[in-house]
Amino acid sequence: MNNNPAENEKAIWLLKTRGPQPLTAIAIELGITVEGARFQLLKLANEGLVQATTESKGRGRPQQIWGLTSAGHARFPDTHAELTVKILNTMRDTLGQAAIQTVIDANEKIGILKYKADLKGLTDLESKVRQLAEVRNREGYMAEYKKEDDGYLLIENHCPICAAATVCQGFCQSELNTFKTVLGKNAHIKRVDHILAGARRCAYRITGS
Repeated sequence: MNNNPAENEKAIWLLKTRGPQPLTAIAIELGITVEGARFQLLKLANEGLVQATTESKGRGRPQQIWGLTSAGHARFPDTHAELTVKILNTMRDTLGQAAIQTVIDANEKIGILKYKADLKGLTDLESKVRQLAEVRNREGYMAEYKKEDDGYLLIENHCPICAAATVCQGFCQSELNTFKTVLGKNAHIKRVDHILAGARRCAYRITGS
């Protein structure tokens, strides 16, 4: 996943990683004027990639909030989605659900070994969460982490295996199991946002014991 988008793609990248935003906030993030941001967004809207909705807050004027359309989200594609879904459906039809779970379990073991190696030598929770976010970002999850008063929030703005997870949500549970294992028994992890449940991202709240 390219973390350095072209100029005309920056607004799309911003809305993907930060969610729907008002025009002024987009202009500030892009470092351009409000009129410049409006021009970019209208161009993207004509291409069907973004859309604006109106929100009323208090007694002030209604505010336009810009967000990605389904076509905009599709600019961050699932990895080999069509082939993956076809293989999973074929496995289920010919070998049964148990065969898919066997694959998920095996993949989980491989992932745990890999992430443990990536986090080797790290002892404090924040260092582990930071490194895990960096690794997941390289894998295409557009991952980042934020420090909170009582812990950390691991955010994945994109899911490159979303199609597979839609067919079999065992992949999502396996991901959660993997995080719990590699971060250690003293870390408590809870998924607070889930793309498959309609959220724009997956997010995990992580606290220490």
